[in-house]
Amino acid sequence: MILVITPETIVKNETEIINRMFQEGLDLLHIRKPMMGREEMINFLYGIDREFYPQLVLHGYYDLGSDHHISRFHFREADRKDEAYKSYTGQSTLSTSVHDIETYNSLEKEWDYAFISPVFPSISKKGYGEELTVMQEIKYRANQNVKLIALGGINESNICKVFENGADGAALLGAVWESNQPLNTFKRCRKNVLSR
Repeated sequence: MILVITPETIVKNETEIINRMFQEGLDLLHIRKPMMGREEMINFLYGIDREFYPQLVLHGYYDLGSDHHISRFHFREADRKDEAYKSYTGQSTLSTSVHDIETYNSLEKEWDYAFISPVFPSISKKGYGEELTVMQEIKYRANQNVKLIALGGINESNICKVFENGADGAALLGAVWESNQPLNTFKRCRKNVLSR
């Protein structure tokens, strides 16, 4: 499984690129736009073909899900600890983020999957993950109820390593959106995974 996370700020032709990535086999898109207002978010959603709405994951404005037939929601670590996700349990697909294998192993099965990061030094957050990565910790995975999605510094040259180390999926952010050709970068990453 390959996921893409949107950049925090709008990229030129972003929704067109997203539609093309879905056409090329993107599994899920995480919409993470913390500075975006509600109306901007609605307009952003309208730029994405409706046929792909079941593959969208909202990181905020969860109430827009019912209006747009989106039932996938991501909750940050802080929101998980505050139990802000509880009202969505059962009728929605939930994901969250962790930064160590102990926390991942303790997740209950109400979570479909969890990002674990950083597996490599981050591309989009300079300096993040250079001292410590969680790649080596994945072998201590004891939770089989929640899919493990590797995040952080993943690109076309190292994406296969996360699967070889036991991850169920890989999430792309900086490699795609900081590239001059986001679509082609995504396609190369996907091709490498399919050909391994």
